[in-house]
Amino acid sequence: MPLFTTTILRFGNQGEKTGWYYIVIPEEITQRLKPGCKKAYRVKGKLDGHAISGVALLPMGGGEFIMPINASMRKALAKGEGASLTVRLTVDLDFRIDAPADFTDCLADDPVAEQFFFQLPKSHQGYFIKWIDSAKTNPTRAKRISRALIALSAKKNFSGMMRMFQQKYLDE
Repeated sequence: MPLFTTTILRFGNQGEKTGWYYIVIPEEITQRLKPGCKKAYRVKGKLDGHAISGVALLPMGGGEFIMPINASMRKALAKGEGASLTVRLTVDLDFRIDAPADFTDCLADDPVAEQFFFQLPKSHQGYFIKWIDSAKTNPTRAKRISRALIALSAKKNFSGMMRMFQQKYLDE
């Protein structure tokens, strides 16, 4: 498990990342964790002795990644912007998304959709699950599960599904 020291930073005016607290994971460390990887992935480990798991590392280009430090992490660490942090990380191979039973039951009836869904990165599986779980009524939930299955059968990821259904509405 690579060990390094870093500083908690905060984005100023940076689009969707405005106000985020984060730490930089140097290229040397990311190459030891997951050589050649240029996509987001999940890690576990310790920040100053505080255990973390399932935390995303986000690519920033040039081989560097960042790790967002959310409010609960900052509270547990009792640290904020500018504070020094000792970090020990490893790839979190145990991270998994729990899909709701009604969705997995429907997936089981469509092998193409099921296979494609479980080939997606876990974070992308999470987009579908959060969208389905955020439905406020049972009819809306059923409609979302149906749309997810149609899109997954067509081998569309979440954003592809949204574009697919948005185009259908524009064509009607």
